[in-house]
Amino acid sequence: MDAKERYEKERLDGKQQRQLTIVEAAEREFISRGIEKTSMQHIADAANIGIATLFRYFPKKDKLIVAVATKLLQPIHDAFMTTAGLPGSCLDKLERLFDFLIQEHDRASAKYMIDFDSYAAHSLEPVEDMESFVALHRRISHHWATIVQSGIEDGSIRSDLQVKETLTTIMNAFGQFSRQLSLQNNILLFESDLESRPQLLILKGMFLDYVKSR
Repeated sequence: MDAKERYEKERLDGKQQRQLTIVEAAEREFISRGIEKTSMQHIADAANIGIATLFRYFPKKDKLIVAVATKLLQPIHDAFMTTAGLPGSCLDKLERLFDFLIQEHDRASAKYMIDFDSYAAHSLEPVEDMESFVALHRRISHHWATIVQSGIEDGSIRSDLQVKETLTTIMNAFGQFSRQLSLQNNILLFESDLESRPQLLILKGMFLDYVKSR
């Protein structure tokens, strides 16, 4: 590597690090203030940069909103990818994914993703840069399809069920419920002192018992 190539690499590495610093600052501000109430100035201050520098990296707030959502979706993708590649039955993999979602449900990132879904759904115009987020979702769907197919083939899931439809409905329901429980301090529950983890463990047991082959 000659001097010019080394300079270009260092410049690129520095740019990528600055982008990461900005995205991490935006994540903290969005989680703390909410997406709507967070301004670009808030993010610039949190990242210790000038507002002009922020706009040079992210010309619009939407780009930062999606960048944070994509960053927070990555661990979910990694969990599905890793689980799909593991040995074991489909039922084992379902249990692993449920355990992952239980572990993740009370993180601040879960609250952000609820806020992001609402923001994107109510936006009057398409949110910019959604392509990267959607592409990551598609990769998750691909790994999920591999897990579902193993349930059709390995005999661990009841053969009288519509396996694809049933497992997908169950996973979506569990994921949505785990996210909503992350907001339990701000919503009315029948029992205000009922902790979220036991509820998720009960639901996990019900779902696994329902789908497992007899």
